[in-house]
Amino acid sequence: MRTANFRSSLAFAVVLLMGVGIHSVSAQNDDNSPASQPGGIPDAVKQPNDTSGGASPSAAGAGSPMEATTAPLPAPKPIPLIPPQPTWNSFHGQLNGQKFSPLTQITAANVGSLRKVWELHTSDMSDGSGALPASVWSATPIFANDTLYIGTPFYGVLALDPGTGAIKWKFESKSTLKALTQPALKNRGVAYWQSKNSIAGEGCQKIVYLGTMDAHLFALDADNGQLCKKFGSGGVLDVNQWNDINAKYPLSLLQPPTVAGNHVIIGWAGKDWAYAEAPPGTVFSLDPQTGVRQWSFSALPAQIAKRTGTANVWTAMSVDEGLGLVYLPVSSPSPNYWGGNRADPIPLATSTTALDLETGKVVWSRQWVHHDIWDYDINSAPTLMDITVAGKQIPALMQATKMGFLFVVDRRTGKDVWPIDERPVPGGDGTIQGEVYAPTQPFPTKPAPLLDQSKKPAIWRIADIVGMGECSRLWDNLSYRGMYSPPTHKGEGVLAYPDSAGGVQWGGVGFDPSTQTAVVNFSHVVQSIKLYPRDEYQRLAGDSGNEQGYYPQEGAPYGMSLHNALNWLGMPCWAPPFGEIAAIDMTTGDIKWRRPMGASQKWGFYMPESLGSVTIGGPAVTAGGLIFIGGSMDAKVRAYSLANGQELWSDIVQAPAVANPAVYEYRGREYVVFVAGGNTILKDQVGDQVAAYALPGP
Repeated sequence: MRTANFRSSLAFAVVLLMGVGIHSVSAQNDDNSPASQPGGIPDAVKQPNDTSGGASPSAAGAGSPMEATTAPLPAPKPIPLIPPQPTWNSFHGQLNGQKFSPLTQITAANVGSLRKVWELHTSDMSDGSGALPASVWSATPIFANDTLYIGTPFYGVLALDPGTGAIKWKFESKSTLKALTQPALKNRGVAYWQSKNSIAGEGCQKIVYLGTMDAHLFALDADNGQLCKKFGSGGVLDVNQWNDINAKYPLSLLQPPTVAGNHVIIGWAGKDWAYAEAPPGTVFSLDPQTGVRQWSFSALPAQIAKRTGTANVWTAMSVDEGLGLVYLPVSSPSPNYWGGNRADPIPLATSTTALDLETGKVVWSRQWVHHDIWDYDINSAPTLMDITVAGKQIPALMQATKMGFLFVVDRRTGKDVWPIDERPVPGGDGTIQGEVYAPTQPFPTKPAPLLDQSKKPAIWRIADIVGMGECSRLWDNLSYRGMYSPPTHKGEGVLAYPDSAGGVQWGGVGFDPSTQTAVVNFSHVVQSIKLYPRDEYQRLAGDSGNEQGYYPQEGAPYGMSLHNALNWLGMPCWAPPFGEIAAIDMTTGDIKWRRPMGASQKWGFYMPESLGSVTIGGPAVTAGGLIFIGGSMDAKVRAYSLANGQELWSDIVQAPAVANPAVYEYRGREYVVFVAGGNTILKDQVGDQVAAYALPGP
């Protein structure tokens, strides 16, 4: 995850106390006989495969996005997109990424009575002041096998009683607790697999998978936490054995695998902004019981992989088992802010790419940023949804992006649901060595952009006054010609809005299938980016922090800096709100409502909620008409009305709950569970709390 370091400051408290008013494309089979599992879509949405195509873009992005299918669409199977039973057994609840629960015990009418029924503290926590790096804990709890499974930032696993939080078993990997690729110890949880043909008396018919920063994947018997000895080497697979090109760092397994049928699909995270040449972003499909590779995929063409890198998948994926497709949100190539080493076409980078689940072959791909030199990684799993547009039922996919765009396509073919236009964007001035620029970029017509990227954001008047005009001077000295303003080494650099912090982060989009409403939380953050010729960078480079500061881009002619647009007291220079949540009517593509989300807070002072908070994490949506979400600086968890966005309930937890919540039913009672682990990007507050909520009962 890449998010701006947005900490509230003493200045906020000062303003509050003063009473200042604030208004509101390659794949290969690695096994001759990979295990297969049927997949398909309901008969109601079956249509012939559309194999019409378009030209791949050039390195500069000319031409249409890559829409052509490069492998046949797998034969559909009668597996529904939405599980027939309430399910929360994967990172986004279900493989479709909807983060939806059909449970209705907790409703908009009674959610005000919600109370904490149990909590657990794991002790796996570090504030970074000692020998260990800070912990960043954003693990979604998963409910399977009548058990709640949670991964921890010290790379352990807890199996809990879902009704009481009592520990059933605990596993400690004893992994390396060092910041090998990330500035913090980071874990987003575990994944679960269950054999459909269990063998009586055999262990490891149900498996929990845990990844580590040093590139090890552990397979544990879900019943007792014992290592599955047939997996990898004694229950542990060293994924770094496949790190054979530009192996500058381990292939960190921070996001839990995506498990579909008999496939355990893993991407990896790397070290941001450090190298021009880095490991290529290979995705691996593994046999769930042995760890043997079934297929692998890389977004980078083989002929240029050695001189660039990444274009990896570091976040969650989604799957339509009926269609037999896995959807990859692919990141940008390296280095992020200079592309002179990768002027050849890379049509699968910064894309949503659909692969045949059984073979890893590309079926279709849409590139959302041509020749990405802004670190606009596609950072969340696309949300799969069946929607009705102009009377026609469409099997759709919504891809949220850092740019604040919500692209909607037919998930069978990648074709537009609402038109996606190629529009001219600024080019460079010829002063950046070897750089090329895309003449156009894709812009969706519906839904409307969540952020206005066409002009510099308004300056926050209060911050400018407190800074004695500092914000105005900064705005004057930063160039900006819209969202795709090229990075520069001139002056103070370029204003970045949206920046790599993103409009939407890895929590992604929720969806209520009954009302066909999408729900998304997003941030407003402004940063400045500047390139430095190598000799100048060596003289000037300072420290780097948690996703901000100076970064070398070693091997490129330019190092770079990334800084938040703050005044001298640390107040944001851009006008609030700093974070929002919105609902979209997916029958029309129109926004139903939007409102500021959360509150900025530090040292006990809460700012007005009309300002909102930068937000990390995503929502859970229920058939009870509710949206549950944490993700804000103020360390509160909340319930909003799906119908109108009204806040209906909240509670304070130990630290910002940057993990997506889980919703499940156990023994007739509906639970909502939050992991309150914090993230030092938001503020210096970390936690080790698991908090479960339910309605009062016996």
